[in-house]
Amino acid sequence: MTEQTDPSVIRKLQWWQELKFGLFIHWGIYSVWGAVESWPIVDKEPYGRDSLEQWDQSGHDTETFMQMYFDQNTLFNPTDFDPEQWAKAAKDAGMKYLVFTTKHHDGFCMYDTQYTDYRVTSPDCPYHSHPDANITKRVFDAFREQGFGIGIYYSKADWHCPDYWDPESPRIASTANYDPTKHPERWKRYIRFVHNQITELLTEYGPVDLLWLDAGWVKVPREDIQMAKIAEIARTAQPGILIVDRDVGGEFENYRTPEQKVPEAPLDEPWETCMTMGGQWSYKPSDHYKSTRELIHLLVDIAAKGGNLLLNIGPDADGNFDNSANNRLSEIAEWMKINKEAIYHTKATHPYKSNNLCVTQKSDLIYVYYLAGKDEEGLPENVKVDFIRKAAKVRLLGNDAAIHHQSDEGYLAISIPQQCRISPPCEYVWVFEIIGAEIIT
Repeated sequence: MTEQTDPSVIRKLQWWQELKFGLFIHWGIYSVWGAVESWPIVDKEPYGRDSLEQWDQSGHDTETFMQMYFDQNTLFNPTDFDPEQWAKAAKDAGMKYLVFTTKHHDGFCMYDTQYTDYRVTSPDCPYHSHPDANITKRVFDAFREQGFGIGIYYSKADWHCPDYWDPESPRIASTANYDPTKHPERWKRYIRFVHNQITELLTEYGPVDLLWLDAGWVKVPREDIQMAKIAEIARTAQPGILIVDRDVGGEFENYRTPEQKVPEAPLDEPWETCMTMGGQWSYKPSDHYKSTRELIHLLVDIAAKGGNLLLNIGPDADGNFDNSANNRLSEIAEWMKINKEAIYHTKATHPYKSNNLCVTQKSDLIYVYYLAGKDEEGLPENVKVDFIRKAAKVRLLGNDAAIHHQSDEGYLAISIPQQCRISPPCEYVWVFEIIGAEIIT
């Protein structure tokens, strides 16, 4: 990762690092089947294909199945689509920015592009005549109205585009199915296609803060998509925009995006864990959703290590969040009402995490988070903070009761009043605000 010198990018990066919590939305034609997004059609890596009834219906014929998958555009009709409802639920849960899939690897565009007919506004998509058919515009407008930062997810690969996957040649792997260095004119057409679509998204959809590019295999030397030109297009249209050429590194990856995992320790550069609330990125019927306790613990763990959590929800084919997802958002909202001051604008501080305690810093305040065990519904009588020697004042967020504390054998010992133990201010994680903390280094 190359250090930034553009002042507007540096400012945007600092702003983004203080947001801490964002919403990722994977939504497209794949929600019709409840399938893994795009990947079932890749013969070499057919994620989730074997579990689909459509794979059996195709007679396990790859070409037949691929056409069935691509034809989901003729079935996509999300008549329950209500982005204001999504934005309100996300805002209440404390989320501050959005990354939305405008186009995944399968090439279906969730916006009104003029460069392909494979889009939600095309006449062969039943939703095209709906007033909200330009889904990306409606989503961005709704979330922007709620004060969200706006991020564009866009895949650099396009398995529907004949200049990326030549339909006359075997389509087996995720990469272009021809050698771009041996067919430069075809590859130039594809570069132009990608640049034109990115230009549309950055000039016709209002202020954008993040360009979140996926498909890290599209890179030099084999698939040179001319990232310098993309960056020029992006920052001419949206000065200061952050670019995430994920998994590629270098000057066009402004922050790291570890997927489905949390680093053991803070990274040396800005970072964001992108993680699913359920089991897969896109909607899956009867999916298993992480518990609210697990999600809040993840948010705290990530914040303590100086990162952001980009939490994904996949709407169903009608445009609804699963009830489990809505319930999780509501319960996170209740926790954030009490503890949000300990999440936003905080910075990582040593030792980040110690057993079931996490720690962050904001100016001269230290926040210590007690992560409840699976069967722990209330605080214990005493909490020993083995990384703080002493403190001037301790407050339990969400409770006005006086908190007694003292230095015990060189460590900070906090005594929890009975009232707080019987009726804790929240669930899952309890936060102590500490003034005048002397941290043991």
